[in-house]
Amino acid sequence: MLIAKEKKKSNIAEYILYMWQVEDMLRAFGLDMDRVNENVVSRYNVDDQVKKSVYDWYENIIEIMKNEKVERVGHIQALRNTVDELTELHFFLLYKGFDSIYRGLIMEHAGSFVEYRKIAGVDDSVSDVELALQALYGVLMLRLQGKPISEQTEKAVSGFSRVIACLAARYKQKEEEESKNPEIM
Repeated sequence: MLIAKEKKKSNIAEYILYMWQVEDMLRAFGLDMDRVNENVVSRYNVDDQVKKSVYDWYENIIEIMKNEKVERVGHIQALRNTVDELTELHFFLLYKGFDSIYRGLIMEHAGSFVEYRKIAGVDDSVSDVELALQALYGVLMLRLQGKPISEQTEKAVSGFSRVIACLAARYKQKEEEESKNPEIM
């Protein structure tokens, strides 16, 4: 909860990846709040009130996962909505916002998107943004497991990382502008 709040404010892409990791961790604990409490919540070095908030947060995520039937695979709707927001911003920057830096990054790494889409066996129903996030998450998981990553994958993911970092920065900028000027929302 504490990390998620900070990441959501500072870097929306890191927030999504973190929350995907939280979902997988909760699945690994069988969506059992006793196990989550024992292995995660109890290890927080915070006062009892904050610990209770952290407990409630994990319990709420578990309930949402159960209600939305993503106990085994998939992501909760709030995260899918956030990915959709990033995808909308991606298209805006490419076709309406004419962000030359972002467009340049997309053009520079277009081949990696096409190639990775083929390798992953993913069709066009998955946006480039979601594809890049999935690739970043997959490499993160491989690294955590100490598994090797091919040079080709490293190169593609490096490009995806640059694209997503730029997109996340533009998202943060947009959020800050909207909070200063709520009438433009």
